[in-house]
Amino acid sequence: MKKEDKAIIIDQIADTLKAYNCFYLAETTGLDAAQTSELRAACFKEDIKLMVVKNTLLHKALESMEGDFTELYGALKGSTSLLCSNVGNAPAKLLKKMIKKDQPLPRFKAAYVEETVYVGEGQLETLSNIKSKNELIADVIALLQSPAKNVVSALQSGATTIHGVLETLSKRED
Repeated sequence: MKKEDKAIIIDQIADTLKAYNCFYLAETTGLDAAQTSELRAACFKEDIKLMVVKNTLLHKALESMEGDFTELYGALKGSTSLLCSNVGNAPAKLLKKMIKKDQPLPRFKAAYVEETVYVGEGQLETLSNIKSKNELIADVIALLQSPAKNVVSALQSGATTIHGVLETLSKRED
């Protein structure tokens, strides 16, 4: 491959990484055609961009970007697939779902999520349990709505009770 071609590919990888909030590094070498198709379809469904990249080109793309990615360089061994997403925990949940007990691939290598680096297969469980930004916003909204719902519910039940008392009093014979 010519040096000019490599420079173009490095720029494309860097532009892709800049377009997403997080990216994961995984090994997918041992997957057969059916498993690879299943992984690609699942990534497409979850709005995750899947790319197979050369480690040296990804390393140079990371070096060209702002930020410190030195912790990720150790994971750039073997074949590497790049999973890019705007939802921090989506690739972790997808990888966790795809990994079967008898088939340990795709294998999680490392991730860069919200300016934090996670390295090692043990981090996959942590990443899949982290709530995404949208999930956190939904939790906050639910907490804010809860007191208002309780007040409305109390008022409605109180109105029903008062209505029952008034109805009983009006039907009572003097």
